[in-house]
Amino acid sequence: MYTRQNTRKFNIGDVAIGGDAQITVQSMTNTKTADVNATVEQIERLTEAGCEIVRVTVPDMQSAEALKEIKRKIKIPLVADIHFDYRLALESIKNGADKIRLNPGNIGGAERVKAVVKAAKERNIPIRIGVNSGSVELELLEKYGGPTPAAIVESAERHIKILQDSDFYDIVVSLKTSDVVTTVEAYRLFAEKWDIPLHVGVTEAGTVKAGSIKSAVGIGGILLQGIGNTIRVSLTGDPVEEVLVARQILKSLKLMPVGVNIVSCPTCGRTNVDLPAMAEKIEKSLANCKKNITVAVMGCAVNGPGEAREADFGVACGKGDGLLFKKGEIIKKVKEAEIVSELLNMIDNG
Repeated sequence: MYTRQNTRKFNIGDVAIGGDAQITVQSMTNTKTADVNATVEQIERLTEAGCEIVRVTVPDMQSAEALKEIKRKIKIPLVADIHFDYRLALESIKNGADKIRLNPGNIGGAERVKAVVKAAKERNIPIRIGVNSGSVELELLEKYGGPTPAAIVESAERHIKILQDSDFYDIVVSLKTSDVVTTVEAYRLFAEKWDIPLHVGVTEAGTVKAGSIKSAVGIGGILLQGIGNTIRVSLTGDPVEEVLVARQILKSLKLMPVGVNIVSCPTCGRTNVDLPAMAEKIEKSLANCKKNITVAVMGCAVNGPGEAREADFGVACGKGDGLLFKKGEIIKKVKEAEIVSELLNMIDNG
């Protein structure tokens, strides 16, 4: 199997993927791309949340033309999502896209593929082949009896061949379905054969709650096999939530170099403080903290002192108060109303 470290390495803008590069978090805007102000505003929020690569849809020439101004105003690499019309890919490349997402078999013949490949090579832009269960060719569905993992992989291989026959190799592949088991197996089958970087996700995962669970199981299951170079969590709603969930997946697997890991208890009848509100305030306040630390927010004297002592910073709550810990040492006792501010101040001062 080709693990993520054994895949080819190249850049999307100034972000490296593949090889020894860190796994990166992607998301996609849900604005009308031609609305430059709305799109840029959303990308700025995504960037602040920790998005490292952003994709926008390019359904028409007006959207392709808007990329020039969007690119000028944002700080992260920009990916243009193209379907069917190769001219949109050419215009997107011309206007500064850092990567193109398309399926070369769907843009109308070898000459059009060669035109896109030529433009991509001139600008040193990679192409992502995005295979979804809904895009698998009819003859493959008939051959395999549906969008099975093998059908999805063979579909990807057809598109890869088209690009490689045009001497193009800076390729990323995604193999997404809305079914977790099928998705995990498709990525495993692909990684057994190809050293191409993989963009990982469970597509159309659902609402924030259900989709986060499906994505964590699916993306986590793929990453734990040692494969996957970029990830996107697909949720119905504000794409900022996608980024927050994606980063949490990477943190939980210890695949993110920096970031806060929050440990908090589920609460029980022994809890005598408003721990859910406390933990939520602490989590939101530390969302953009770049320190690589563990923070424990614990509600009682059973597991609280032990967890707080093992964390870099922590609180073990009693009845209306809490003990603050730093690097295993008790610092002081504070009242419940002061716990959040005192803990955050302690973290801020190191």
